[in-house]
Amino acid sequence: MIALLVSIALLCLVSAVLRRVPPGHVQVVHRRGQSRLLEPGLHLLWPGLDRAGHRIDLTGQILQFQDALGDARGVRGRVYWQVLEPERVDPVIEQAAQLIRNSALEALHREPAPEPDQRALSSRLKRVLNGVLRERGLMVTRVELELA
Repeated sequence: MIALLVSIALLCLVSAVLRRVPPGHVQVVHRRGQSRLLEPGLHLLWPGLDRAGHRIDLTGQILQFQDALGDARGVRGRVYWQVLEPERVDPVIEQAAQLIRNSALEALHREPAPEPDQRALSSRLKRVLNGVLRERGLMVTRVELELA
């Protein structure tokens, strides 16, 4: 009975100190007000000293959105984005999708009339989004729009 309890306690301790980071991700770890990144692989964390933060996907993500613009025209689209600097994006990673969506819709609302060339509009939107998001460690790689 005691051997079983010791085995369970040992298994819990091992699972608490080992952290596996999958390929294409990094894990933010906080220790005494400083942060560091764990690269893909198996890592040892000290319970009580290290605090695991966000696991950040570096491979790229897709955000789909749909909204009605002010002049009764609708817009649907996809924004392809990725994390460039995990240290900078860590504080806002949970709001990254909402930040991108709001920035894209705000930029589209500022556009005058519908652009006949959707590629030009997508290109301008990509430039505007990157201007806003680069300082936070994010980058938009492609924007696809469908105006209704």
